[in-house]
Amino acid sequence: MYFAALLARTEDGWEASDLELDDVESLSDLIDLARSAAVDDDTVVALIEQEDAWFGVIRVDGEEDPRYFVSNASVADRSSYGSMLTKELLGTDEEDDDLDELDLDGTEDGEDEPVAAYTDEDDDADDEPRAGSEPLPAGPLGDPRLLDDLGVGHKELLTLDGDALTEIADALGATDVLEAVR
Repeated sequence: MYFAALLARTEDGWEASDLELDDVESLSDLIDLARSAAVDDDTVVALIEQEDAWFGVIRVDGEEDPRYFVSNASVADRSSYGSMLTKELLGTDEEDDDLDELDLDGTEDGEDEPVAAYTDEDDDADDEPRAGSEPLPAGPLGDPRLLDDLGVGHKELLTLDGDALTEIADALGATDVLEAVR
């Protein structure tokens, strides 16, 4: 079972809305929902969690490219919504032509590609995205710094487990609004 919510930043704080995943068939659908929840093109954070097994964070800032983080790629890849995120992060989503038109990897033309799997150590084994047939990392995948400026440091994000979405909401100052949609 999934829990998903959108947190939209406003000048008065955060507003939360329940995210109906039944209407989400692709990652572009999810991004469209997040952008439609934005107030004056401000930040929207989409949070997805599956029974404390994994969580995902999608950050949308206006028309900028979305940023993604998944707490455990190998576990998330076994679920439909987690699989959408891991395939996008690894660049292996060949079936969704809509996503191919978007530049969702977080780079601009001419910039280096981001590292797909994040490690705190200098481990070259995780520096290259894996092909679709290779195993996914049994750990975080994506941009762990996507919430640094909002009060959730990358080291904290990498260590969250259990009810991670509540801990993220606490750090953002959005606990009350998130609990209202649970």
